[in-house]
Amino acid sequence: MHHTGVMSDPIETAIFEKLAKADPKGVGGKSIEPADVAKELQPEQWQRMLPKVRHCALGLMRQGKLTITKKGKAIDPNAFKGVIRLRLPTEAETAAALAALPPAVSEDDDDFV
Repeated sequence: MHHTGVMSDPIETAIFEKLAKADPKGVGGKSIEPADVAKELQPEQWQRMLPKVRHCALGLMRQGKLTITKKGKAIDPNAFKGVIRLRLPTEAETAAALAALPPAVSEDDDDFV
């Protein structure tokens, strides 16, 4: 079940707080570096935090809540490496990510007779 409301993941919270400052209108224009998020969370050991930030960003991209870019272009979440940036998705990017998700199975689905 996916929750809307208070985010409990500190990485997710830090990503969206940084994006809110970089892109106050929320239109998917400005991007941030994952390293900046890692440095905010663990200034002394940010390099150790970086893979966790990238992993969290990947999950958010798959949910249509974030776009990962390389050289200004959205990347394939299943095949990327190297230097990336994070930004808010455009409406089209959110729609595409949600369309790629497997269909949700509801509890009251009565196809099984």
